[in-house]
Amino acid sequence: MYTRLCAFIARTCLQLGVGGLVLLVCAVLYQVIGRYIFNDTPTWAESGAVLLVLYVTMLGMAVGVRDAGHIGLESFLVLAPDWLRHKLEIVIHVLVLIFGVVMAWNCGVLAESVAPYKIPTLGISEAFKYVPPALAGVLVAMFSLEHIIALVRGTEVEPAWH
Repeated sequence: MYTRLCAFIARTCLQLGVGGLVLLVCAVLYQVIGRYIFNDTPTWAESGAVLLVLYVTMLGMAVGVRDAGHIGLESFLVLAPDWLRHKLEIVIHVLVLIFGVVMAWNCGVLAESVAPYKIPTLGISEAFKYVPPALAGVLVAMFSLEHIIALVRGTEVEPAWH
């Protein structure tokens, strides 16, 4: 059940990422057209695009952890004997889980500390800049836990894009 939940969340993140990329392209296109054709640059387009990049990147990073698309130390694991490789894979996923929890916690603290301030061109709270990494940290921890469970059970996590 946990694997199905994680797969659903990962697929949803991928779909939101694609939607975010479409919005990003539209925002940048609108900014370029406004600047060079109408000589009237929209003030929100640049900071909106930067915010969209944060969301798309962080969601993609979390899904990359689940689908094992991140940079890993597998080249060293190939040289290790099977009994050691299994233990080292668990240690790696535990460290990634800890990283996700720390990232989520600290970005949540940062979001809370800047919540009263507004992004001038968008009129929304500065906390929106720290929500994507906080959410990604939670997802990284969830997906790492899924990998640990799969390793203990002797199964593999199927990528979300299948």
